[in-house]
Amino acid sequence: MFPYKDENPTLRVPVVTVALIAANLLAWILVQGAGSEGVLEQSVCGLGVIPARLFGTVAAGAPIRLGQNLYCDAGSFPAWATILTSMFMHGGWLHLLGNMWFLWVFGNNIEDSTGRFRFVAFYLLCGIVAALTQSVLNPGSRVPMVGASGAISGVMGAYVVLFPKVRVHMLIFLGFYITTIVVPAYLMLGYWFLLQILGGGLAKEMGGTAFWAHVGGFAAGMVLVFPFRSRALLERRAANFYPP
Repeated sequence: MFPYKDENPTLRVPVVTVALIAANLLAWILVQGAGSEGVLEQSVCGLGVIPARLFGTVAAGAPIRLGQNLYCDAGSFPAWATILTSMFMHGGWLHLLGNMWFLWVFGNNIEDSTGRFRFVAFYLLCGIVAALTQSVLNPGSRVPMVGASGAISGVMGAYVVLFPKVRVHMLIFLGFYITTIVVPAYLMLGYWFLLQILGGGLAKEMGGTAFWAHVGGFAAGMVLVFPFRSRALLERRAANFYPP
C-alpha cells in the first residue's frame, strides 16, 4: 500500500516541510553525488549513524560493512554528529523519493498544527530518538544507518494522534494490477506500524531497513506531539475546516 494523498487541508503553505524536502534533495545531489559510485558509499559511511562508532565499541579506522563483502572507511566525522547528518543522507533514488513523498503527504498537516519553528524541533527530535533506538538495540552494529524515515516516522506518529479519522487515499499493487482505496489514517498508519514491529523482530544484522528506528520515531512522535502541538492553530483549523 502506498499513500498518495489525504483529505486534510492546511491553513498555511507548509514552508518547513518544503524546506526539509529541498534540503534532502540538495544533500543527495551535492553531498552524495546523486548516487554516483564512490561518492555515495563514502557519504553513507562517513555521515551515517554507525552504532559501533557511536558507543565506542569499534576502533577508529575499522572497516565498515555496507553489504555482502563490501566495506568502506567511516572517516573522521564526529560520531555524535552523524545522528543529525544521517537524517539527510539516503541510500538510493527510491529511498529518497519514497521518504520525501511520505514527508509531503503527512508533514504539511503536522507543521500546520505545531507552527513552523516547533515543527523543525519536533522533526529533528523524532529523528534523534529514532537513530538512538536502533543504535541502543544493536550497539555493536557496524552497518551505517541513513535516511529521513526515522524523523518522518515521528511525523506519522503525530498524525495518527491528531488526525486518526482523516481519509487517506492509497495505491494498492496486486501484481500487474493497480487499484485505489480510501481508508482512515489510523488504519493505514496502524498497519504500517505493525509491519515495522514485525520487520524489526525478523531483521538480521545486514544492510537494509532500520525497522526499530521507525518504531522509535513513530512512538516518539505520538508522545512529543502533545507538548509541541499548538492549541491555537488546532482551534483555527477546527473553525475553518470542521465548523460546528
